[in-house]
This record gives sequence, structure tokens and C-alpha cells, in this order.
Amino acid sequence: MSESQKQDAQKQGAVQTTGHAWDGDLQEFNNPLPNWWVWSFYATVVFALIYWVLYPAWPVASTYTKGVMNTITFTNDAGEQVETHWNTRALLLRDMQEGQHAVRSREYMEQVAAASYDEILADEEMLAFTRSVARGLFGDNCAACHGAGGAGVMGLFPNLVDDDWLWGGSVEEIQYTLAEGRMGFMPAFRETFDDQQLDSVASYVLSLSGHEVDAGLAASGNQIFQGEAGGCYYCHTSEGTGMKSQGAPNLTDNIWTVADVPGAQDHDARMAAVKKVIREGVVREMPAWQDRLSEDQIRLLTVYVHQLGGGQ
Repeated sequence: MSESQKQDAQKQGAVQTTGHAWDGDLQEFNNPLPNWWVWSFYATVVFALIYWVLYPAWPVASTYTKGVMNTITFTNDAGEQVETHWNTRALLLRDMQEGQHAVRSREYMEQVAAASYDEILADEEMLAFTRSVARGLFGDNCAACHGAGGAGVMGLFPNLVDDDWLWGGSVEEIQYTLAEGRMGFMPAFRETFDDQQLDSVASYVLSLSGHEVDAGLAASGNQIFQGEAGGCYYCHTSEGTGMKSQGAPNLTDNIWTVADVPGAQDHDARMAAVKKVIREGVVREMPAWQDRLSEDQIRLLTVYVHQLGGGQ
């Protein structure tokens, strides 16, 4: 392409070139960036420089630049005024203490703390607030053992939703359980009972909840259960209805917390489950929470657990 042809093409609105050419006709176009884009880019650079000065930005050794003229003040959990440089964590803490929802939540908490358990249970609004907050507390502190829904783990941790309370299901008893903890203990009888005695006691225990068993074995087991050879009645009572003060379960209601009788497929499996508990005993501890949770938090959890199982 001659020089005159190039000029004619440019005059006709063709894209301008830089004047460089390779292999005769390979040219470099001259397409400058739009002015709005160039000035926008300059603006972002200026913005970044200002941001680096005003806000936390650059890591320096083991710390970072804090920025200038960006202090933020908030109240911490201890009620003290804290002043620090702006950062998202401080902003969150301030919102958690002084935000609209935080203030409203604190008002509800004060209302719940001042109310009796009867008043909380009778007031739908307070009860709804208690459930909402306590659900998070339960998930953080209790669900690891009792499960997210409170169903527990057979043989390890009690079911909290079946309205069968080993240590009592009133709000006062539940509060005591949460605050002080509990120690469940049943001695192992492996050295006390021989195989025949184990069969007898297991048969009697199953008969208490309506399971079909060998009548002769059950009668023999009754003597062991009620006599000094076994002494089971000391904790489970002569009727087998259990004793809250000892955390001894009711053996007559067909609700099983340690022996997996409901999961057994036949009579032999049910016998094996009960005999295992009698032979090996039970040691279960729930820790005290009074040193880990506040009084108000224990109060909320008390109502929540009470509601899980219908309470007493």
C-alpha cells in the first residue's frame, strides 16, 4: 500500500496507526483509551492512597498500619468504654453492644432476668425470646453430647425430649442440674452375680416394663432385686420406679437410657443389652456449668431444656 493510499484510508475514517509496519502491510493501530476510563483509573489510585492513610492497610513486621483519624468507641462485655482504631471487628463489637437489635435484646434479657419461671412460661413473647437465644447456647455448649435436637445418645447421654427425667424435670431441678452438674453411677455386678443370677435379674428388669420373659427366672430375679444379694431396690425402689435423688431411672416405663432395648431385634438381644449394663455398671457425669455460663444464660437454658421435654 502506497503512502497516498494510507493517507486516503485515514481520511475516510479508518483507525489511525502508529506508523510502524512489518512485512509491508502489518501495521500497529493507535487506539488510545477513552478519557473517562483514564481519569477513572487515576481516581482509583488517588482513592487507594487516601484509604491507605486513613484505614488499616499495610502489614509492618508483626503489626500493621492503623490509619489516622479513624477511632471508634464501643462498650465491651464488662461495660467499659473502649477506644480503638477503626476495623471491622471493632465495628461488629460496637454493633453487638449498641446496635438496635443488641439494645432490644438487652431489654428482653433484663425482662426475662427479672421474671419468675412461671411468668416466662406463661408469656409467649418472653418464651419466644428465651427459645431463640437459648437455642444458640444449647448448640454451643450442650449439643456435643445431647445432640442438636436434644435426643441424646443411647447408652451415653440422656434424651432430653422424652419427658423422662432422671434427676427431675421441674425448672428448679433442671436449673440445679445445669448449675451444679450430675454424677450418675451404678456399680458393676460382674463380680457379684454369676451367669444364672444375671439372667434372672435381667429377666425381672424386662418384666417390669411389660416384656415377656421366663416366669421362673423373673421370680428368682425379683428376690435378688429386692434382697441384699443385689440391693437394686435401694436406688430403683421396690416397685422399680426409680429415684430422682440418685438419678436412678424408672424401670417400669419402658423408656431406656442405657440399655438399647428398643433397638434389640429379639428377646435374646434384649436380654444381652440389659445384662451388659448390669454386668459393667454405669458411670456418667455431666459437668457443672455455673463457672462457664452466667446466671442469666443458665436461666435461659433451663427454660429451653424444660420446653424440649414438656417439663414437669
